[in-house]
Amino acid sequence: MIKSSHCALCVLAFLLGGASTVKADSLTLKITKKYLNFPVSHQIDRKAMSIKVDGKTERMFDIRLAIGKPDYWVFCDMSEFQNKNVTIEYPTTDGRLNQLYQDNEIAGKDSLFKEQNRPQFHFSSRRGWNNDPNGLLYYEGEYHLFYQHNPYEREWGNMHWGHAVSRDLIHWEELPVALYPDEHGTMFSGSVVVDYNNTAGFNKENSPALVAIYTADNAEKQIQCIAYSHDKGRTWKKYAKNPVIDSKAKWNSKDTRDPKVFWHKPINKWVMVLNERDGHSIYNSDNLKDWTFESHITGFWECPELFELAVNGNPDNTRWVMYGASGSYMVGSFDGKKFTPETGKHYFLTGSSYAAQTFTNIPQADGRRIQIGWGRIQAKDMPFNMLMLLPVELSLHSTKNGIRMYSKPVKEVDQLEGQVLQKHNLTIEEANNSLMPFANEPCMRIKTKFRLSHATSAGLKLFGQSLVDYDMNFNLVNGVFYSPDDCTSMEIEADIIIDKTSVEVFIDGGAYSYSFERKADPNNTSGFQFFGNNIEVLDLRICKMNSIWNTNL
Repeated sequence: MIKSSHCALCVLAFLLGGASTVKADSLTLKITKKYLNFPVSHQIDRKAMSIKVDGKTERMFDIRLAIGKPDYWVFCDMSEFQNKNVTIEYPTTDGRLNQLYQDNEIAGKDSLFKEQNRPQFHFSSRRGWNNDPNGLLYYEGEYHLFYQHNPYEREWGNMHWGHAVSRDLIHWEELPVALYPDEHGTMFSGSVVVDYNNTAGFNKENSPALVAIYTADNAEKQIQCIAYSHDKGRTWKKYAKNPVIDSKAKWNSKDTRDPKVFWHKPINKWVMVLNERDGHSIYNSDNLKDWTFESHITGFWECPELFELAVNGNPDNTRWVMYGASGSYMVGSFDGKKFTPETGKHYFLTGSSYAAQTFTNIPQADGRRIQIGWGRIQAKDMPFNMLMLLPVELSLHSTKNGIRMYSKPVKEVDQLEGQVLQKHNLTIEEANNSLMPFANEPCMRIKTKFRLSHATSAGLKLFGQSLVDYDMNFNLVNGVFYSPDDCTSMEIEADIIIDKTSVEVFIDGGAYSYSFERKADPNNTSGFQFFGNNIEVLDLRICKMNSIWNTNL
């Protein structure tokens, strides 16, 4: 029960950072510091909490508010409510609201980015869950990464848009939450554009607005909404006449989500690719507010993408690529209203990657199509969960089987490399001896090319886990069918990037890539081990990878 003594209330007022009023299921206090810190316990069921300012609900979310010792702490940024009185309501009578406290630092700051299972060069949020990347955008020197985010728990729920920025695609600064749940629902996936021509009328003093196009999800349906920003994405205002698309009735399905929007110069209109029921729909708009349905293609699920790429780097020979959340894609043509496939579906990646999105507004002088995917890799027993995979550059190449998409790590990843050890033409024993000193390093990059002498399995393991396992008899790489462009080649190349909890592998210059959880066999003490029948290690390049968090591992 809540203690009612004068002394107890004085202590509570001190912890909360100012005068407060405590009731059985509510707490009123003046906001004097940046953060409210909340204790979380997974032994507690989720219950709805609301934060009200002047009687208006400004924040509402589910939280497992601990009583007694928490599993971890989470936080809510209260910067915009400084010096205002807020009322926090939560259905409890056992005094657990007493444990909330204000501070200018988040709880656990001293161990931030040093946690046991914290990725060291893959982005992960300070606290809470993250999944799909949203609104990937380059604008005025910054790469923006928005993402699906539950700030109040390490499991999925309470979908917000988290936000981080980078100047080099590698080192990220996490910013306050960009989009909060509202009367339309929680914030599902979407995209962000720069409205240079002021088509939506949101621009201010000759400064183009950033416009977010996103799905709001509620119990009844999923609808498409917009918001805009005048301060480089730091704060957002939602359009008063949301939603801009409500297509549940058309499709007799709640599944209408994840808009990807871009400006299509040949028709001078905005194009939206929207996943609806059983595939991707194309919409057009002049102003980002009023949308016209144009076409639909079946066979994709969630998180659509549509973009143009040069074939073999030739700008006079291009194709359009359409794909969905699983990474399956089709190559074809696009006239602004309809995508026409030239081929069936293909894949260029497998494993943990899902819901990948590419950046819009990359400068023409750069010209790259850069993608980031959600890595579905758990951060066990941590106050955060999941990660973003490394940014990769996408390209189209002519192969023996037709035009195919490749992906390789962006060149900016190279800056994380430490001292390099490089050797050539090694026996398997010599290669294993070279790798032996690095077995317990938390973060590594290994580039290798090896040649098989028999059509049997060969590759590289780390403490019993296969990083690369190439079976030429069944044409498999780590259990997935793969046939090199030179179909009689006995050689394979691999770029292997190892973080504390994840592994990403790029085969033969990015013709195929995959990612998975780093999970050593606890009974295996062998470290790195090449295996196979009389294989030759033609090239072996080894380097440690530095942390992006400027902290010691």
